[in-house]
Amino acid sequence: MSETTRESMEYDVVIVGGGPSGLSAAIRLKQINPELSVVLLEKGSEIGAHILSGAVLDTSGLDKLIPDWKEKGAPIETEVHEDNFYVLGPHGHMRVPNWPMPPLMSNHGKYIVSMGNVCRWLAEQAEALEVEIFPGMACSQLVYEGDRVVGVVAGEMGLEADGTPGPGYEPGMELRGKYVFIAEGVRGSLAKELIGKYDLSKGHEPQKFGLGMKEIWEIPAEKAKPGTVTHTMGWPLGSNAGGGSFIYHLGGNQVLVGFVVHLNYKNPYLYPYMEFQRFKHHPLVAELLEGGKRVAYGARAISEGGFQSIPKMTVPGAMLLGCSAGLVNVPRIKGNHNAMLSGIAAAEAAAAAIAEGREGDELTNYEAEVRDGAIGKDLKPVRNVKPIWSKLGLWPSLALGGFDMWVANLTGWNPLGTWKHGKTDAASTGKAADYQPIDYPKPDGKLSFDRLTNVAFSFTNHEESQPCHLRLKDASVPIRVNLPEYAEPAQRYCPAGVYEVLETPEGPKFQINFQNCVHCKTCDIKDPSQNINWTTPQGGDGPNYPNM
Repeated sequence: MSETTRESMEYDVVIVGGGPSGLSAAIRLKQINPELSVVLLEKGSEIGAHILSGAVLDTSGLDKLIPDWKEKGAPIETEVHEDNFYVLGPHGHMRVPNWPMPPLMSNHGKYIVSMGNVCRWLAEQAEALEVEIFPGMACSQLVYEGDRVVGVVAGEMGLEADGTPGPGYEPGMELRGKYVFIAEGVRGSLAKELIGKYDLSKGHEPQKFGLGMKEIWEIPAEKAKPGTVTHTMGWPLGSNAGGGSFIYHLGGNQVLVGFVVHLNYKNPYLYPYMEFQRFKHHPLVAELLEGGKRVAYGARAISEGGFQSIPKMTVPGAMLLGCSAGLVNVPRIKGNHNAMLSGIAAAEAAAAAIAEGREGDELTNYEAEVRDGAIGKDLKPVRNVKPIWSKLGLWPSLALGGFDMWVANLTGWNPLGTWKHGKTDAASTGKAADYQPIDYPKPDGKLSFDRLTNVAFSFTNHEESQPCHLRLKDASVPIRVNLPEYAEPAQRYCPAGVYEVLETPEGPKFQINFQNCVHCKTCDIKDPSQNINWTTPQGGDGPNYPNM
């Protein structure tokens, strides 16, 4: 397809991704200079369709971008007034008091939101400033001139399953910019290409990830407590994996129930989705959900490496924004504010360069602002929590990590220095021979559900005639290597049932049901052979989250 002739359009700035970082960048560019030409490309069918986040929003990023957001009607209404933290056992729970936690852990004054709806509102603000926003435009390639990124290819449609153009083939367009902002979210395909091509992780720790799964429930009115935030650790994961849950009471008798499994787990028999379903049967959770109904489901990888895992963020002509760089504060379970601040910083760096007549150079002042400004100040004090948890377990993490955070909060100095992560999540996977399979209870169809039933509540859809966007580097590896050595964990780590091992008369066969994919990127991250490459399907395909 390299011979394909495409039309091209020129802009000052091209932004890939309609999440909080990309939208904030677009708005800030136009605030600085309304004459700048700015285009934002989103692979989802609409802005917000692929957004999945907890979310308790720290509004610091939005306060800086649009100080009068309340007056402008932002869908940010449910303020947190109750903050609970529990460690669960199989049948009971222990409340962890709030007073030993550093102030940065408090959620009071923050807001429970649907980030999908917040992004839809941000898109309205951007369009009012004449940002060109094109949803349903997947960016499948970067465009280079020498060592410089000059644009992206977007909107290629109508390929047949074998990759050849079909009767309705559209080659897409080259959208070129003086600067290109990569704001795809976690493990985006273009960001992954840039990180590899320019060796951006050199000198930094490997990025670490979690798998976040979320359901929206409508519960009886008498159980609804808008503004209540609950986090748990412990059961059902125990020593099998790090992770925990969140339960956020939104307005309208809705509760957001989420479960995060750190992807550095060793036991290849671990089944993150079923751990989530089992969690809902804990008495503390079951009592809340009984009599209610699940109305939406989705899943998304979360960047968890923290400050020491942020790669170099700039290359000639392009920058990594938000979760493409990995700006989540793990103990706070928050990243949207940092994503927005990164978008603002990128916009200010690019606007200043364009005003000086520059283009295509490396905007190193953007990276300096991220590392030394508000984002760095948010991430540095908590940088040891994740590696301590990974190396020593839950209780030492609460004690040691808490101590380190407290001292950093009071003095700006981390007494434990900077711990390293070491292995990637893929390399952390153990051999099946060293572990026992885990027996998971069958979903009851009331509180817990099988994967395929739940995937229907993500409203995901892919045109079946297109090429599979989940590409194997070597088609023999799943059966030849992963099955005997790791019991092929793709069958279990995927939260959407994309991967199956089928028994056939000729022997086991690896099947990819790409139509189910919710674009979480877990396979790209966790496959122990690093044999799966997640690429963008044609634009508009994937989940259609209503208000995640």
